[in-house]
Amino acid sequence: MAGHSKWANIKHRKGAQDKKRAKQFTRAIKEITVAVKDGGGPDPETNPTLRNAIANAKGVNMPKDTIQRAIKKASGADAENYETVTFEGYGPHGIAIFVECTTDNTNRTVASVRSIFTKGGGSLGTNGSLEFLFDRKGVFLLEKEKLEMDIEAIELELIEAGATEVEDNDDILVIYTDYNDFGKMNEALEQLNIEPKNAELQRIPLNTTQLELDQAKKIMDLIDKFEEDDDVQNVYHTLEITDELVEELDKEE
Repeated sequence: MAGHSKWANIKHRKGAQDKKRAKQFTRAIKEITVAVKDGGGPDPETNPTLRNAIANAKGVNMPKDTIQRAIKKASGADAENYETVTFEGYGPHGIAIFVECTTDNTNRTVASVRSIFTKGGGSLGTNGSLEFLFDRKGVFLLEKEKLEMDIEAIELELIEAGATEVEDNDDILVIYTDYNDFGKMNEALEQLNIEPKNAELQRIPLNTTQLELDQAKKIMDLIDKFEEDDDVQNVYHTLEITDELVEELDKEE
C-alpha cells in the first residue's frame, strides 16, 4: 500500500477523534491507567510505557493536572481494572476490520462490538482469523515545527535506531518501525530530545481494497461507529483511503 494511503488512514482516524475531545481524554486516561498498573508503576522515569502514555495524552492536549490526577488515581486501590481485548471481522464488500478495546466489562464490549458489525452490514469473526492481514508496527508522529535538527539528519539518526520507513507529510514526519524496535525508537527519540505527538503500535494492512466512493463512505461510517464506542481504543481496516475519499470526508467535518 502506498505511503500516502497509510498516512491518510491515520489522518482521518485522528481527525474523527478530534471531534470528540471527551472520548479522546477517556482513551488517554485508560492508556495511563493500564500503563501504571501493568507497566511498572506511577513513575514515568522508570516506566517507559507510562512515558509513552503521557506523551500521547499531551498529543490530544490533555492538561497536565488531568494527567497527574489520572496517574494518582491509577496508583490507588480503587483504580479501575481494565483489560485489553481485540475483535476481528468483516465489513461490507469484504473489508477486514480489526478492533482493539480496553474495557472493565468484557461482556458489554463483546455485545457492543457485535452489534456495530451487524448493524453495519458486517460480521464478527473469530480471534486470529484476520491477524495475517496486518503487520504490527510502531508508528511515531513528529511535529516538524518542533524539531530542532535538520530533517535529513533526524532521518539518518532514526534509521540507525530501527526506522524502516520515514514519511514526510506536510507538517508531520511519520516514522515506522518493526514491532520489536518500538522501545528502541522511543529511547532514540528521548536521546534526541524529541517528544512525539503520538507513538503507538499500529496494525498496518499488508494489502488494501479500493471501493467506489459511496461504498467507501459507508465503510468509514462503520469505522466511526466503532470509534464512538468508549471501550474502543483503535480500529484498523483494509480499505484503501484514496485522495477522493479524503476530500469527501474533509467536506463532512
